[in-house]
Amino acid sequence: MKTRKIPMRMCVGCREMKEKRSLLRIVKSAEGEISFDPAGKKPGRGAYVCRSRECLEKAVRQKQLERALEQKIDEAVYARLTEELDAQ
Repeated sequence: MKTRKIPMRMCVGCREMKEKRSLLRIVKSAEGEISFDPAGKKPGRGAYVCRSRECLEKAVRQKQLERALEQKIDEAVYARLTEELDAQ
């Protein structure tokens, strides 16, 4: 039997390659709205981050999330993303 290829993605915070399923996807929609994508299926530009607050904070501090999503992100969006990450 053939083994399945496991999709890998890079965390924008720690810059480590990990399995896609172990990361959270943050997506920018066509309207410019930024949100978590729990299923990983929403259309739009996506960036992946580990399921830890430290990686999200590092991505924010180094502006890696802004570069990956190609959009300036305000503090209110960061606060909402942090709350959603803590809820998961």
